[in-house]
Amino acid sequence: MTPLTDIELAALADDLESDRVERKRAWKGDAPEKGRQAVCAFANDLPNHRKPGVLLVGIADDGTPAGSEVVVTDALLQTLADIKTDGKITPPPTLTVTRRFLKGHDVAVVTVWPADAPPVRLDGRIWIRTGPRRGLASAQDERILNERRRHLDRAFDATPVYGCPLDELDRLTFEREFLPQAIAPDVLAANDRSYEDRLASLGMIASAADPTPTVAGILTLGKSPRTWVPCAYIQFLRIRGTELADPIADAAELDGTLQQMLRRADEKLAAFLTTEVDFTSATIEERRTPYPMSALQQLLRNAVMHRTYEGTNAPVRLYWFDDRIEIHSPGGPYGVVNAANFGQPGACDYRNQILAGVLKVLGFVQRFGFGIAQARRALAANGNPPPEFRVEPTMVLATLRRAP
Repeated sequence: MTPLTDIELAALADDLESDRVERKRAWKGDAPEKGRQAVCAFANDLPNHRKPGVLLVGIADDGTPAGSEVVVTDALLQTLADIKTDGKITPPPTLTVTRRFLKGHDVAVVTVWPADAPPVRLDGRIWIRTGPRRGLASAQDERILNERRRHLDRAFDATPVYGCPLDELDRLTFEREFLPQAIAPDVLAANDRSYEDRLASLGMIASAADPTPTVAGILTLGKSPRTWVPCAYIQFLRIRGTELADPIADAAELDGTLQQMLRRADEKLAAFLTTEVDFTSATIEERRTPYPMSALQQLLRNAVMHRTYEGTNAPVRLYWFDDRIEIHSPGGPYGVVNAANFGQPGACDYRNQILAGVLKVLGFVQRFGFGIAQARRALAANGNPPPEFRVEPTMVLATLRRAP
């Protein structure tokens, strides 16, 4: 991903007919909404330029700089960077945000690279560019993007599972539960998209012409996901002691679709997460919990979302000892994330782009890239030590220590 030069950016700013640039004089009014639409359209890259599109804040529609009307502050740059992580665009786009000096003035530049797994949606709608205009994708536009994904896919969750029949996917769950959450109502009301078209558009099958369920489709809608993806479960152990050799109080394999798996995990955590009540050490009754539920949920969902599903039969493991909880996630750091920056703000990448979008649609993820930060805050508020992470090439271990 080579950044565009100042000369290239200035040329795009001046090209009033280009479909690779969106200009905003300032980031106010309807600019944030239209700017997100542009980012979504650049990620879809319907014209197939295979080049990045840019959103320029501080440049008017006619290509002239806004000048002193816009001050490119760190707060503005952070607001623009949040476009990637606020969960409105799924799968999350690949973009960078920088301050550049163009035409004699500071300009905020959002550079968006074409997605490997289109179509990309903003609040359930697919936006595209036709010349300098934004618009919603037609059914034929969706088919083009779906077919392109077959040639661009690099993520394992988008891989077709050959031999798996289409009727392995639960059509009622898809049409009554998942689809209304994933697609905007006005788009859903259109009658020119078949069942296969809709599945393909959301990455659940390879394409309408090749309705083979993908890994993501099986994990989202499968009637028996572990038949086709054997590692798709959470192994839960409640150990009475501090070592693996100590007695096991409870053991369970939590499986099913992603939604079923995580709901069962929530129920299991709630059953063991007893609240202690202190009547004696203060004049007011105090309630304490050894771990905040929200921190456990965030780290477990992160493990399910970011784990590798390829070349392994290992589940996500949640081991609950008397003094700590360990969450083991198969697969090491991915993409721009490494052992040095793991868990740091801004360090996020997606091994499973479609599954990340699915978890957002289902409500298990509110924002992208903030799970660990939210867990840290919840643990601190509850009096727990910070989470500990051991990051290895083939595994990530998160350890939570019990509150005093």
